Amino acid sequence: MSGQSDSRGFTFSAAELEFLAEDEMIEIVPNLRIKPLSLICGDFGPFQPQIPTQVPIWLAVALKKRGKCTIRPPDWMSVEKLTLVLEAERDKASDFEALPFHYVEISRLLFDHARDDIPEVYMVRSLIEDIKDVRFHKISTGLEKVSSRTYAMKLNLSAMEVNVIRPFVTGSLETFYELGAPEIIQESERQEYRRPQTADRGPRRELRR
Repeated sequence: MSGQSDSRGFTFSAAELEFLAEDEMIEIVPNLRIKPLSLICGDFGPFQPQIPTQVPIWLAVALKKRGKCTIRPPDWMSVEKLTLVLEAERDKASDFEALPFHYVEISRLLFDHARDDIPEVYMVRSLIEDIKDVRFHKISTGLEKVSSRTYAMKLNLSAMEVNVIRPFVTGSLETFYELGAPEIIQESERQEYRRPQTADRGPRRELRR
């Protein structure tokens, strides 16, 4: 998997992020009996009709396309929970609500392949878009305040959000380091110059008695 690389870091394409998100687990409800599947990434099944089970998203989508299951959206994709997340995002100027790392990619995959399995799908899509917009506004506002005195802090950013800001943050830190390194060296030299030095008086003579 190749990202777009340059001297200031790299970014993944939307397709590459979606590929990574397909390994996340999701619950399906099979509608027929299927023998166990032994795959490189693990064993799944056996599948029994109307018995929920967990599988990777890519397998859920493959079974869904063949009409062999329905997909249960994750709990966080309900209108109620997304509404609470949106309200909290709007209330907090700099903090971010905890969402799955691939919430953007997971929701896109389900909108594309399992729309009929998502209750109130249009409202869910609208809420997720609003959440993305609010979070990106906070991110852009925060980036305007980045300086050489900015320290690392814990942010609940998603894969897409990290992917967007990585080149800017990486480039900024490199620039700050390049500009700040000579100052650090000069300050160290000044401190060394101020340090009192003991005069060299030569070897001591023994006192006569």
